[in-house]
Order: sequence, then C-alpha cells, then structure tokens
Amino acid sequence: MPGLQAGYRTCAELLEEYAGRTKASDGRRIRFTGVGDKDVYNITAPFTDRGESIIAGRVEGRDSEVSQVVFFRQEGEAWAPHPDYPVYDLQDPFFTRIGGELVFGGVRVISDPLHPDNIVAWATEFYRGKDIASLRPFFMGPYHMKDLRLVELATGEIGVLTRPQGYYGGRGKIGFYKVGSLEQLKVKDVALAPLFEEQFAGEEWGGANEPQLLSNGFIGVLGHIASFDENGIRHYYAVVFAVNPDTLERTPMKIIARRSDFPAGEAKRQDLSDVIFSGGLVRKAGGMAELYVGASDAEAFAIEIEDPFLEFEAL
Repeated sequence: MPGLQAGYRTCAELLEEYAGRTKASDGRRIRFTGVGDKDVYNITAPFTDRGESIIAGRVEGRDSEVSQVVFFRQEGEAWAPHPDYPVYDLQDPFFTRIGGELVFGGVRVISDPLHPDNIVAWATEFYRGKDIASLRPFFMGPYHMKDLRLVELATGEIGVLTRPQGYYGGRGKIGFYKVGSLEQLKVKDVALAPLFEEQFAGEEWGGANEPQLLSNGFIGVLGHIASFDENGIRHYYAVVFAVNPDTLERTPMKIIARRSDFPAGEAKRQDLSDVIFSGGLVRKAGGMAELYVGASDAEAFAIEIEDPFLEFEAL
C-alpha cells in the first residue's frame, strides 16, 4: 500500500530530514506547584476527568529515581496537585480510554528489599475505572518492560504495543498484537508479541508512548527514538508512525520534535541534556496539534505543531 513500508532510518538520518521543516511555534514550559523542590516531568497530555482538565506527571527529587505519579489540575498559570486524587508510586504515566473506561498506567519500580536504592526490576502497571477516583489495578506486564501501551481499535479489539529489551528486543524494539478484551491480556503474550522488523538501527532504540486510533482505522503512534553518541550522551527525539492493525504494515518513523525546540532548562544529569520523552498529543482544529513532553528528566513542556497524524489518515 502506498505510504506504508518497512526499513529503518537512523537518528542522524531522521534528524537531517527534520531540520528542514518549519515550526509553528516555540515550545513553552509548563509550571507546576505544590511539590516542594521536586521536579515534574514525563507528563501526559491534559485529559478531562469529572469535568476538570487533568495532567498526570512524574514527580521526583533531582538526585533520586524514587518517583510518584501525581494528578494535577490547572490553577491560574500553573498546575497543582488535585486534592481529591490519590498519588501512585509509579513512573512515566499514560492514559487511554477503552470500552468507555479510563485506562491509566505507569511503571512500577521494584527495589532490593535490603537495599531500597538498588533497582532490580520494573514493570508496567495498568488500572481501569470510570474516572480517576474509581481506578483499580487489573494487569501488570512482564518484568523489564516499559512503554507497554493499549489502544481501542475500530473493530472493538484492543491493540497492544510492546517494548521488550534484552535477548529479544536489544535496547528496545516495538512489538504489536491484538486481543479481544482487557481480560484477555496475558504476560506471556505481551512478552512474545511479534516485533516490527527493521524499525531501529543496530544500537538505537525506541518505544511507543501514546497510540491513537485514526479515522481510517489505522493506529497513529506517538513515540520516541534514541541513541548514544561517542561520549555516552543520550539523545531522545519525539517521533510518529502509523500501523495498519490488520496487516501490520507501517509507515517509516519521522521526528516531530527535539530538545532544542524548547526553552533551555534544567537536566537531571549531563548525559540527559538532549532528551525529550513524548507524553501525549492533542489534535486540534485547523490541522494543528499540541505535543506534551518531558525534558532532560527534569521539566515539562508543550509545543504547537502541525498535526502529524493527518497524512496517515490519507493512506
């Protein structure tokens, strides 16, 4: 099908292509209050819960990996913790809606009980409910897998985007399969889901952050691609691609944002200074979209861009 093809392009090639594009605006910093001296980053896009606009964000000390996910509501020019909602001991929150329910998740870090600062494993946890107040846990993915995401398809089935690492996935590759319902999710199936072949170059990696159902039944995937340079510095970019959930054909990835599109700011460590982590994309009227990202494991930003999913809906 025209526009759908396999084959990878490196971060450098994608970045060279992206450099020629014009930007609709400069990114803006999102300000949070009520968390003391802790950082808020790797946020979701805003979503509506019980009539209020909510952002879920990763809250963490600058010198720590111990995180909590807090639900924030807008108060004037800033976002403050919602007084009625619980705090979760998770990292990197995300959400979707399936079967009329809110599906929320994040990464659970598992530490050595004798040495709490020593992280030995992690897994993606999922919760479901009619709203935030009624969320209840229903599934945990395989150990050592982040960026596990769900999306409701036009058929009513559920698309599952995976990201194994290690022997099967290297530094991180994206897989996909379908299930008929949330109750049919199985850890073994997630762990062994077929991978998209030739999506990432040898030592590069990436993952899905937010899949969205497009008007033609395809899945528009907001994600990230990453690499190390010769000095061990990480470079993360926001990308998109589309998948036909019936044939598993997909489009090539393209970069839609990089760290330099946003204001200069803080970084958790020097090797994270060129990192953005896609949080969510809000499609708007007039062919535009709002992209929300975490930056350098320390801050959160948003930027208005041309809607990157429009071209996929024309396939």
